[in-house]
Amino acid sequence: MTLTVYNTLNRRQQPFETVEPGKVKMYCCGVTVYDYCHLGHARSYIVWDVLRRYLQWRGYQVRYIQNFTDIDDKILNRAREQGSTMEAISNQFIDAYFEDIRRLNVIDADYYPRATEHIPEIEALIKNLEDKDLAYAAGGDVYYRVQSFHTYGKLSGRNLEQMQAGASGRVDVEDPESQKKQYPLDFALWKGAKPGEPSWDSPWGKGRPGWHIECSAMIKSQFGETIDIHGGGGDLIFPHHENEIAQSEGAINKPLANYWMHNGMVVVDGKKMSKSLGNFTTIRDMLDGKWSKYPQPIDPMAIRFFVLQGHYRKPLDFTEEAITGAVNSWNTLKEGLLFGEQFGEKLGFTNDGNQLDKSLIQRFEECGDDDLNFSGSLAVLFELAKKLNREGNILVHGGKIETPTAELQIAWHTLVTLAHVLGLEATLEVDKINSTGLSDGSIDELIKQRTAARASKNFAESDRIRNELQAQGITLIDTKEGTTWHR
Repeated sequence: MTLTVYNTLNRRQQPFETVEPGKVKMYCCGVTVYDYCHLGHARSYIVWDVLRRYLQWRGYQVRYIQNFTDIDDKILNRAREQGSTMEAISNQFIDAYFEDIRRLNVIDADYYPRATEHIPEIEALIKNLEDKDLAYAAGGDVYYRVQSFHTYGKLSGRNLEQMQAGASGRVDVEDPESQKKQYPLDFALWKGAKPGEPSWDSPWGKGRPGWHIECSAMIKSQFGETIDIHGGGGDLIFPHHENEIAQSEGAINKPLANYWMHNGMVVVDGKKMSKSLGNFTTIRDMLDGKWSKYPQPIDPMAIRFFVLQGHYRKPLDFTEEAITGAVNSWNTLKEGLLFGEQFGEKLGFTNDGNQLDKSLIQRFEECGDDDLNFSGSLAVLFELAKKLNREGNILVHGGKIETPTAELQIAWHTLVTLAHVLGLEATLEVDKINSTGLSDGSIDELIKQRTAARASKNFAESDRIRNELQAQGITLIDTKEGTTWHR
């Protein structure tokens, strides 16, 4: 089956073909570093992380770049609030980004360019546009002349005349720089310096770059002219990505990206996430048990699972019920992933047992190739996990399984391999750490106390010990031969 993806530019799903055979140039718009990452960031960067992983699984060599916007009004405002500097605030929240996103098992990009590191490239691109009469200087600022780019609006599907009509009567009030513009929808490429703000020398005087020009310059600097995939949240289609196209394609007369891919937006209980509504939640609050809707730590893999069970282009609603369901589903999947570590030695799994179930691999890829339908891919994983879990329950209860060991090893190795493609991973060591840390000897001693309580018909004490162990992740199995346990 051929990999196909939905291209926002063409508004249709189409076969994926790269500029250079076997290689993928992929760029994703990164965060503006003035605050901690929120649920929307979690959704977006998990999606692009899995796309990257899946492309590599399908045999592509992927170079993935994600920028940091480290010069912006929001960063400057935060620096003023805290009596700090733009650089210090940027570095603080870049460090926080890595702390949070790595906990979600998102692989680092190959490179993270910063806007402030590419000022010469930004100036060169603006000068190119000015020389082509696609940009003009006005009072220390430089603006892009949107009427001169005749396909402006092709990504968002917006008509320039309609946009201009909607802007009339409003722009003068909302945009203090509007008097400098030759056309209301022209946008800033360079902003003249303001007192107390960082600035750089340029042919137009001291100033700093506009937001949109940064990505265009960094893509050209790192990749050249045309990349394969440009990703980002759906809220970036207009104006950010629309303006990137106008800048880059106006300068080089070639496509900026062959495939524009956008993930759907995140809502909380059906409402847009915002601080004013009190439903704004950061990644670290969810992971650390500080989210009011789910006030207990959430396994990072449960969040990944939740994001992947919905199609990446659709809205994603974070609700208590949905997260609870994702946690329960992940626990089922995790149990299957740990099957080999728990029972492999007992069953005689071999070190060279790396064979995969080809039919399930095919089903997994059919889903992934269909515009990244990873919810279908998860169904394949669940089929494997439930099979292994059934066998594991028989083993825990001292029963004898009838499935051949080789078949179970193939099923387990297939599950672990495909889960890794989705970034879903579990280890027995992590699982033990997440429990109480009780030693085997301590557990055995408590079981002896419970056995004595049962013998003396002190069933209240027996139940208390069982419940205490169960609360700490230890399951007891009573058999004719005695009591066994597992974590």
